[in-house]
Amino acid sequence: MTPRTEPNIGIVHLVGAGPGDPDLLTMRAVRLLQTADVVVYDRLISSEIMALVPNGTAKIFAGKASGDHHLRQDEINELLVRLARPGRIVVRLKGGDPYIFGRGREEAEALVACGVACEVVPGVTAASGCAASLGIPLTHRGTASGVRFVTGHCQGSRDLDHDWASLADPDTTLVVYMGLANIGRFLDELVAAGLPAETPVAAISNGTTKRQRICVGTLDDIGTRIAGARLDAPMITVIGRVVDLADALVCASEEAAEANCDDETRRRDAGA
Repeated sequence: MTPRTEPNIGIVHLVGAGPGDPDLLTMRAVRLLQTADVVVYDRLISSEIMALVPNGTAKIFAGKASGDHHLRQDEINELLVRLARPGRIVVRLKGGDPYIFGRGREEAEALVACGVACEVVPGVTAASGCAASLGIPLTHRGTASGVRFVTGHCQGSRDLDHDWASLADPDTTLVVYMGLANIGRFLDELVAAGLPAETPVAAISNGTTKRQRICVGTLDDIGTRIAGARLDAPMITVIGRVVDLADALVCASEEAAEANCDDETRRRDAGA
């Protein structure tokens, strides 16, 4: 989305930072971080990623947590326009992917309306990044024929208004973003809509980072497990039979690596 702009107006890059591990950044994201005049970053951006921004580059925090907005969305929109006006290169750094529960489209529309050029740089979304870190395939032949991303967060005082019957599909993997505060309600609604209580569930807090914590259970008990482990936000929840595949390949790969290492050791010893 790059509109015709007025002379001497800069550009805003809406950059996805992925789920937290800096190794999951795209090459374009890294290049932009190293050449930007200003970086406007969210609360979920890890310190390891921010360390890639050169000294001397202006950094502006625009984080939002549930019920605690450092800047309102309209203020962020205005800030981005104001920063780009003198011809600056601005990176708007957002967790995950800007267009998956990241309000990236809202910011892009505000920029275009003010004549500011805008580029969207996709990032690894939390669902795929966090699931892959546990060896969970979001789809798998014979286990899950599709995947759905939904939000567990309510805007303001509004109630969750999902089509629960549609979500309660045992052949589909369901990934819930921002669902920590409403996880109990979410689980109860899925069971009430017909999803078996023994359906496997994985809750992942601070996925792909050194602070990652995990709870694995079922729809029937995962709420209690999450509370007992005191998982904190950001958290995503993966619901479906694919959760039972977690770590299977990782363990097999580690065992194969150990076996290869033992074989190599034996060969060295035999040649000694």
